[in-house]
Amino acid sequence: MIATGVCGVALVLVLVVLIPVMVSSAGTPARYEMLGSCQMVCDPHGTAVTAAAKETSPIKENRLVQSLPTFIQGPQGEPGRIGRMGPRGPAGEPGPPGPAGPPGERGAPGPPGPPGLNGPTGAISAATYSTVPKIAFYAGLKKQHEGYEVLKFDDVVTNLGNHYDPATGKFTCSIPGIYYFIYHVLMRGGDGTSMWADLCKNNQVRASAIAQDADQNYDYASNSVVLHLEPGDEIYIKLDGGKAHGGNNNKYSTFSGFMLYAD
Repeated sequence: MIATGVCGVALVLVLVVLIPVMVSSAGTPARYEMLGSCQMVCDPHGTAVTAAAKETSPIKENRLVQSLPTFIQGPQGEPGRIGRMGPRGPAGEPGPPGPAGPPGERGAPGPPGPPGLNGPTGAISAATYSTVPKIAFYAGLKKQHEGYEVLKFDDVVTNLGNHYDPATGKFTCSIPGIYYFIYHVLMRGGDGTSMWADLCKNNQVRASAIAQDADQNYDYASNSVVLHLEPGDEIYIKLDGGKAHGGNNNKYSTFSGFMLYAD
C-alpha cells in the first residue's frame, strides 16, 4: 500500500512539472487547453479555485481572446465546371404573331380548269335556222303587160308557205321578219319607148328600174330589196309605163323572194 501511494504521488508530481512545459512550448491556445486539462486532473470537481484566481480570470480570458488567430478571406476561386443540362421544361404560352413577311415569288400557273357550261344559243345558229319558217317563192311572167298595172307573175315554180298569190301578183306577209325580194322585167321594144317597173310595199315604191328602147331592141329593168315586213304587208311589182314582155314558159321576166329570218 505504501508503494502504491508513493507511485501515485510521483505520478502527480511528474504531471505537474510536464504540463506547464508542454503548454509553454505549444503556444497560448494549447496552454489554455492544457490548463483546463490540468485543472480537470488535479481538481475534477472544480472546488480548488480561489478568489484570487477568479479575480485574475477576466484578464487572462481577454488575453486569450486577443491572442486567437484571425481568419483572413482569400481571393475568389475559379468558376466551376458547367453542370449537366436539366430536364426539359413545359411549353410556354404562344407569342404574339410577327409582322407580315415580304411577298414571295410568283408561282407557276395552275392547270386549266374544267370546261364551262354551254352558253345560250345565239341569234344565228343551226338551231335557229332549223326553226325559221320556210317561206320562199319564184314565178315567171307568161302574158304581155303594158301601161300602168300590177304585173301578175302567173308561172309559179316555187311557193313555200303559199304566201304568193299568182292571181293578184302579190306576196302577203303572215310572219314578221326580214325578207329579200328581186325582180327582172324584160321590156318589149321596137317602138322607141321606155319602161319603168317599181317594187311596191303597200302602195309605196321601195325600188325602181327602167329600161330604154334606144336602138329599138329589148332591155331589162331589174332591182332587189331587203325589207322588214309585218303581218298583212303586201309586196308586188307595178308597171309604170311601157310594155313588159311575157315569155310563155321561157320566164324572161321573173319575181322571187324569201324570208331571211323571223322576228
